[in-house]
Amino acid sequence: MEINHHPSEEDDDDKDALSSMSAIPPPRKIHSYSHQLRASGQKGHHRQRQHSLDDIPKITEALSGCGISGDSSDDEFYPYATTTNSSSFPFTGDTGDSDDYLITHQPEIGEDFQPLPEFVGSGGGVGMFKVPTRSPLHSARPPCLELRPHPLRETQVGRFLRNIACTGTQLWAGQESGVRFWNFDDAFEPGCGLGGHVRRGDEDAAPFHESASTSPTTCLMADNGNRLVWSGHKDGKIRSWTMDPSSENDDDTPFKEGLSWQAHKGPVNSVIMSSYGDLWSCSEGGVIKIWTWESMEKSLSLRLEEKHMAALLVERSGIDLRAQVTVNGSCSISSSEVKSLLADNVRSKVWAAQLQTFSLWDARTKELLQVFNTEGLTENKVEMPSEKDQPAEDEMKVKIASTSKKEKSHGFLQRSRNAIMGAADAVRRVATRGGGASEDAKRTEAMVLAGDGMIWTGCTNGLLIQWDGYGNRLQDFRHHQCAVLCFCTFGERIYIGYVSGHIQIIDLEGNLIAGWVAHNNAVIKMASADGYIFSLATHGGIRGWHVISPGPLDGIIRSELSETERTYAQTDSVRILIGSWNVGQGKASHDALMSWLGSVASDVGILVVGLQEVEMGAGFLAMSAAKESVGGNEGSSIGQYWIDTIGKTLDEKAVFERMGSRQLAGLLISLWVRKNLRTHVGDIDVAAVPCGFGRAIGNKGGVGLRIRVFDRIMCFINCHLAAHLEAVNRRNADFDHIYKTMSFSRSSNAHNAPAAGVTTGSHTTKSANNVNVNTEETKQDLAEADMVVFFGDFNYRLFGISYDEARDFVSQRSFDWLREKDQLRAEMKAGKVFQGMREAIITFPPTYKFERHRPGLGGYDSGEKKRIPAWCDRVIYRDTRTSPESECSLDCPVVASIMLYDACMDVTESDHKPVRCKFHVKIEHVDRSVRRQEFGRIIRTNEKVRALLNDLRYVPETVVSSNSVVLQNQDTFVLRITNKCVKQNAVFRILCEGQSTVREDEDNTLELQPLGSFGFPRWLEVMPAAGTIKPDSSVEISVHQEEFHTLEEFVDGIPQNWWCEDTRDKEAILVVNVQGSCSTETECHRVHVRHCFSAKNLRIDANQSDSKSTSLKKNEGDSKSKSSKKNDGDSGSKSHKKNDEDSGSKSHKKNDGESGSKSHKKSDGDYGSKSHKKNDGDSNSKSQKKNEGDSSSKSQKKSDKDSGSKSQKKNNGDSSSKSQKKSDEDSNSYKSHSGKRSEGDSSSYTSQSGKKKSSNSSTGEESQNGHDKR
Repeated sequence: MEINHHPSEEDDDDKDALSSMSAIPPPRKIHSYSHQLRASGQKGHHRQRQHSLDDIPKITEALSGCGISGDSSDDEFYPYATTTNSSSFPFTGDTGDSDDYLITHQPEIGEDFQPLPEFVGSGGGVGMFKVPTRSPLHSARPPCLELRPHPLRETQVGRFLRNIACTGTQLWAGQESGVRFWNFDDAFEPGCGLGGHVRRGDEDAAPFHESASTSPTTCLMADNGNRLVWSGHKDGKIRSWTMDPSSENDDDTPFKEGLSWQAHKGPVNSVIMSSYGDLWSCSEGGVIKIWTWESMEKSLSLRLEEKHMAALLVERSGIDLRAQVTVNGSCSISSSEVKSLLADNVRSKVWAAQLQTFSLWDARTKELLQVFNTEGLTENKVEMPSEKDQPAEDEMKVKIASTSKKEKSHGFLQRSRNAIMGAADAVRRVATRGGGASEDAKRTEAMVLAGDGMIWTGCTNGLLIQWDGYGNRLQDFRHHQCAVLCFCTFGERIYIGYVSGHIQIIDLEGNLIAGWVAHNNAVIKMASADGYIFSLATHGGIRGWHVISPGPLDGIIRSELSETERTYAQTDSVRILIGSWNVGQGKASHDALMSWLGSVASDVGILVVGLQEVEMGAGFLAMSAAKESVGGNEGSSIGQYWIDTIGKTLDEKAVFERMGSRQLAGLLISLWVRKNLRTHVGDIDVAAVPCGFGRAIGNKGGVGLRIRVFDRIMCFINCHLAAHLEAVNRRNADFDHIYKTMSFSRSSNAHNAPAAGVTTGSHTTKSANNVNVNTEETKQDLAEADMVVFFGDFNYRLFGISYDEARDFVSQRSFDWLREKDQLRAEMKAGKVFQGMREAIITFPPTYKFERHRPGLGGYDSGEKKRIPAWCDRVIYRDTRTSPESECSLDCPVVASIMLYDACMDVTESDHKPVRCKFHVKIEHVDRSVRRQEFGRIIRTNEKVRALLNDLRYVPETVVSSNSVVLQNQDTFVLRITNKCVKQNAVFRILCEGQSTVREDEDNTLELQPLGSFGFPRWLEVMPAAGTIKPDSSVEISVHQEEFHTLEEFVDGIPQNWWCEDTRDKEAILVVNVQGSCSTETECHRVHVRHCFSAKNLRIDANQSDSKSTSLKKNEGDSKSKSSKKNDGDSGSKSHKKNDEDSGSKSHKKNDGESGSKSHKKSDGDYGSKSHKKNDGDSNSKSQKKNEGDSSSKSQKKSDKDSGSKSQKKNNGDSSSKSQKKSDEDSNSYKSHSGKRSEGDSSSYTSQSGKKKSSNSSTGEESQNGHDKR
């Protein structure tokens, strides 16, 4: 269809521009090289030139003999003479003999083409035009274990990885279709895909096992105590997976879930195990639920055929915490989505993070302790939702449906107006950085419990906040300007993952240790195991970083891998066809498209097409600009027509596959890949940069596509630069603006665009106002690419020449003279535009301006304006070569040469002729599977590496004061852990291997039953359960017997037999795991803690005052018992109670009405005292009324006849009978006043050896029973 072309702003008056120039034409050459290079059969009638293409090597020899250094940037291009200064270059003789081209690539054996000579622009190699540095290993990051190399995004549709978790021997990953895991023993094995069958995207991944298909996995948690992995899913279900599925399933068969139940109505955002083995989960609407271990344990024990019953039992046992804190319709916590949960196992608490607030819960009593915001201020706001805000689910659906119908009744125009106004308001808030952006910047994205017991949170603005365990904000840091997405801890190090792909390491005080770019996408999850910190990127790649990186280990591995480079280097080649056409708002016939593209596409693997002036109406341009401002980049119907028409020409269903496209007003770019190359091409991203009317309108600008080809990045940019002959500087500025600001994002027009859960930003230019961009480290996307191709209507004209002279030169095909008048060539030579880039020597007539439907060279504009012919339509590129001699290697991975560069002069549908350029590209890349095997070989066999890794096995020597504890009547026992190392801190964590029931007839116990994630039984409180110990210091652990009720049954969250007591004695085995500040080995101590039921207490005659200890059944004469309060010189009997009362006269009686229950309400900052309101006989009695000089009374009114009891009246120098006052010196027993750290306490939970209390210290040798090494 023919469309009349109306003059636009691009139609300039060349006569006005030429009036100020010299009318004298330059001396004309007799003949042009382009005539000899033409492939047509036309016969020429010109005299023979004095030199030919065979003289090209002589030119390079002449250069080397004229004093031009080989290191000079002038070697990047061959300088040519101009009419204004023909003597500025060191050549002798006639300037007409100087060649303006250079062959930079010699064809290899087997290549069936002769590379075209190229012109190389000046100004490359510096700044943003510097070729990116490439090497076998990334020079700016430590060598890593690539467990799963970066898969192409298109291969991950429906299977994107979203989270990871580590067990001791495995790494588990949650994906959109289930879960998978890797065994660390197979980490260095060659990639073989699933069950030995290679799957797209996992060709180079280490061998893994995959589950049956499920709903997308949203969170993961490892339960090492029961060798289970718990996963939360988008459908609201929680599922369990055994860590040893291979024993039940064949390797080729996907393994199946264990227990599963419907936990929430919406997605499960987070699952954790509390310190008591309960499973906590959260979801939308501020919902937090608890699934007690007792209910899950019973369901896990059921047979497979009872799976439905098991799920029902667990589902009905859930406890809804939001319902518990809602009274008379008012709720103490926000109804906003609970994003994540954190188990503070140091203090038996749970943190829940919402958008702007935190809620702090007691893990044992499940009580809400505090609600505070990100500033650390207590939230007093109580939500008062109306009844209609809390309807049943079905009622909500009805209301939503009715609301939708009401909205539709407003009509299309009203809804469109509302949408536009809302979008404009959002744009305005972002532009002014108003309150909305400020609030979003404070949003909490991640939480972690550090090795010293402190809590760290990360925000969207990169802020890192340190909290104590009671919600007090201590300090904050910002080491990177991008959003924090995840944390991970190892020893005394905290690892931080950012949206920019960076990983940073800080110490416990917040000081930055190191950082590097770990991935080219956001780091969304991290986990530690097997001496590595594993990071998961948005694209699904998983890398393992050694715990001592960066360090000496990295240099050894990098050197060894570089020496074996050829074992994992691979070379491939691909041919790329670039087509550019200014269609002038017209449409093309099938013959025109076949002549332009179809005739030369038979041997190409990638085809990129760029069109200009697809649509240029004023209304269309304005609407396009409005859509771009709110992120709408779906293109127009006419743009889609062009894509579909070209696709039919290429036979895309059978031969090519459409990968993606991008339209900006009249600019359109689209890319196709041959199907047999499809597995090596992907990760397509798009970008657009407007340059018209204040850099806002897309009548001028650029659209780009970025793809990954054989793991190398290529960018293709279709440009339409400023018009008019005299607007050279504007064109240069347009290019500079496009190159600097073009930023790629996910394509919304990709043929198989996956919805992977990552938002595609509407901004396609880099902005200094973006809070998630680190402006100090930002690099241009184009500068980081391995190959960049610019093409389009650049609008550079011919200068210093008249219309008639240009027509005369064209008719004689003297294109070499015309090239000397080319504005673009002159600007590139001066280093003002396309710096360091290359273009093949032009051997075709100027492509602008023609009259439509007039074939041949006689079709040039002959109207009133007589626009001078010009090469407006061009193709210019850059690869990774830094010099013409560069060969393809891992240091120079992409080397391109041009096979074809011409225009289709027989196409007449537009005033421009279409241009095409065919590249032959050699690509050197890494076989990541082979390199991972080499990495493993070095780790296992290199002596230097083994020596460094052996140093990591060192664990500071520690001793534990007792290996056996007996508790009854809410006793508290102080366990002391001493770090005997004088150089290194020790990091400890206390777990419970399980509990067992003691048989009544004998001392032996029943089988040990572990709780969830090595949790503590409910009758036992250990505080703190983790922390650090400074060199040559000790820390005191409070081991307290809590009041408890067992055999709890829950139905819909309500306990059915709360008061049912299990009166049998219990025994728990505590494991004290100790490691160094950065050690991969762990040393463990075992402590047996027995709980004796109060009704079974042994009675001792009041007159008996021998040395038998009734609480620990110790041997006579043992004055070094670690479980009772000792006086240095007292060998008599001491009761295990903390008040040093008379062991013969106290029968552990409590006050009437007490009945053994406690309030369980803790005072802020008090670890050891639990506010237990006890009377006589309570070891932590708060009614310790002292008499003058009598510190041991504790309200014990004793008679003088009680000669067996210890009156404990202090003599001067009697330091052996201190009462158990909770004085200020007990700060080392983890007592914190209002959550504020006392000196040397809460930051590391350490106790100086010089501050030992005589009542808890031992002068004898510390017990080391139960001491072994893992």
